[in-house]
Amino acid sequence: MWIRLKRRILRSLIAFGVRLTTRVEVEGLEKIKEQKGKAIVVVNHLGRLDAALPFFLLPREDFIIVVAEKYRKQAIFRFLVHELDLLWLERFEADLGTLREVLRRLERGGILLIAPEGTRSQIEALLPGKPGATYLAAKSGAIVIPAGVVGTEDRLVAERFKSFSRQRVKIIVGEPFGIPPLPKTGRSEFLKENTEEIMARIAVLLPEKYRGEYAQHPRVQQLLSLGV
Repeated sequence: MWIRLKRRILRSLIAFGVRLTTRVEVEGLEKIKEQKGKAIVVVNHLGRLDAALPFFLLPREDFIIVVAEKYRKQAIFRFLVHELDLLWLERFEADLGTLREVLRRLERGGILLIAPEGTRSQIEALLPGKPGATYLAAKSGAIVIPAGVVGTEDRLVAERFKSFSRQRVKIIVGEPFGIPPLPKTGRSEFLKENTEEIMARIAVLLPEKYRGEYAQHPRVQQLLSLGV
């Protein structure tokens, strides 16, 4: 009981911090809130503020967040990961323990929030996607929900903070879609193709200048023409 209460208090404090420093506009949030089974929300990653947004937007306690190992050096992140039951991820090796735990939590109906780029974008636009989100979706059978966020760039947030004004953040949640089961052969090509699909689905939710590596991608152009 005490552990759950502590987590609720911490989540509320993080949400209060987001509310105090930003003006968040969201389109399509019901596509996440109304999701009953396991799901993976894939989103672009512009700044550190991204990690706090789920605590502000989602009242549920079963969402899954992985934190890069580089933040272990900072006491505040070690505290938050432990107290909020988040997961550490070793990005540069096969972190099978974390992957198994993510899959276990998904099977219990949790929602994973993950940035397929694997890191914050220093160019403030989409970087090439990595196959982790695709692998987890194919392995678990979880539905994939794309989302695009703008306004969380560290540079902009810092400027607004210094001027004691709230940063405007916009989030658009796209239509859920599925990834086929992981095949026994040809996995590299499968992961590449479906990672491109995931990134294209994110790209079409973003203004053109944020599409980066995927600005001229044929699949992005096709989705835009279809109005997806």
